[in-house]
Amino acid sequence: MSEYFNLSYIPERMALVRADHLATIYGGRERTWAVFHDRLIRLAAGLKDCGVGVQDIVAVLAGNSDRYFELYFTPAWIGAVLAPLNTRWSYKENLYALQDSGAQTLFFDDSFMETARLLNDDRDHAVENFIYMGDKECPPWARDYERMISENQPAPQYLTRGSDMVMLMYTGGTTGTPKGVMVSHRGIWSSIISASHDIGCHEEDRYLHAAPMFHAGDLGMSLAAAVSGATQVMINHFSVEGVLAAISEKNVTQTLLVPTMVKMLLADEKIKTSNISSLRQLIYGASPMPEGLLLKCMEQLSEVDLVQVYGQTELSPIATVLPASDHTVGNKRLRSAGRSCLCIALRIEDDKGNILPAGEVGQVVVHGPNMMIGYWNKPETTAATLKRGWIYTGDAGYLDTDGYLYLVDRIKDMIISGGENVFSAEVESVISLCPGVADVAIIGIPDTEWGEAVHALVILKKGSMTTEKDIIRHCRENIADYKCPRRVEFRTEAFPLSAAGKTLKTELRKPYWPDGERHVN
Repeated sequence: MSEYFNLSYIPERMALVRADHLATIYGGRERTWAVFHDRLIRLAAGLKDCGVGVQDIVAVLAGNSDRYFELYFTPAWIGAVLAPLNTRWSYKENLYALQDSGAQTLFFDDSFMETARLLNDDRDHAVENFIYMGDKECPPWARDYERMISENQPAPQYLTRGSDMVMLMYTGGTTGTPKGVMVSHRGIWSSIISASHDIGCHEEDRYLHAAPMFHAGDLGMSLAAAVSGATQVMINHFSVEGVLAAISEKNVTQTLLVPTMVKMLLADEKIKTSNISSLRQLIYGASPMPEGLLLKCMEQLSEVDLVQVYGQTELSPIATVLPASDHTVGNKRLRSAGRSCLCIALRIEDDKGNILPAGEVGQVVVHGPNMMIGYWNKPETTAATLKRGWIYTGDAGYLDTDGYLYLVDRIKDMIISGGENVFSAEVESVISLCPGVADVAIIGIPDTEWGEAVHALVILKKGSMTTEKDIIRHCRENIADYKCPRRVEFRTEAFPLSAAGKTLKTELRKPYWPDGERHVN
């Protein structure tokens, strides 16, 4: 393999082999791969005119769009680095990311016009170039995205090494300052080629960006589709109506949804009257899919192939795939996260670094060319996560004798009650099968006798009469007594979610731990 690699080889190749095929569809705009490639290399010249150089950080704060997809490749073309910012973060959190990264350039759209204006007035950061990528009038203090394309000749491509950073993707922030994950050209390439092979992406696919484009999950899956030549369809942000309309009107064949989005989709009556016959594949991941929701999805979307992906930003981002062939009712592998992708080694270790045999629970550790370079400006955190050439994921799980990975919890979410380990994902999956339950979150709360007690937060379906006794009895019939919740607390408001659709258990635990810290686990 050559030491020289660049993410922008993808559109460069597509402009040659699929020049007249559609690359992007957004609203009323449709662009071919030839046009797409020409636009990004002219925009890259505009970035150079702004003073952007090799390995400089270019940030973007925007909703999904065709222009956002162009930015996946534009900085890479000239050897620069893209830093996608979290659209759900507060002003202070994104300001921190800009300060931490030292980004001198920020792309923004109409949704973040006011944020960009405040940043322009607040000089407590390095941003000098504000580039407006929306569809309204460009403010006088910013550069216009389309003018940068129309007024520049194509820039020459910079010859990057595969080990060079191409993305700085911020993750976390709920329990401390966000961490910037340094992702390389080779890391993304190896991840998306593996995913494209294992998932089964086709050149005639139309991939829908329904999850946020700043998130590693959508980035990875959309690039896996793009490397196969698939057309990219965007909606500005997730909504049930937007997803159903895009599938129906744009003949979408493939999309990635997190379990929360799947739940919202299946619960909406509009799905019964919408034409989604073009959808051949629904990929899900980013958080565990409760068994009850998965079975409901298999029943309601029986004509759609379901595929699960598991990974994290530090893995660029995909590590394992559970293919459609394993999604059959009664298949024990349905509870797994699949097997490791091409080029990826995976094993389970105990807290002393010993490799565990099949069936024993420990930490999931991963090795391969998809591994991150490290955390930006955080050498100690990097050393704790990237050890001896392996990524320590922070996930607890086990392997079966066929190499299928079964995730049981995030290690930080594991509950220790009376010296026994309780995995919240397992209990949540059991309760999800209880009649009348719409959503559930399991957390550990303080207990003077047991250290931590298993506590269930439950949202019932409309009209459900399910009681606490019903849920506890259901649990005792399916799992060991020590895993069963001591209390069931019913809620009507939705659980707090991250921008990626994950339940924020740190927020759910706060009322129960007086000083905000858990002392057991």
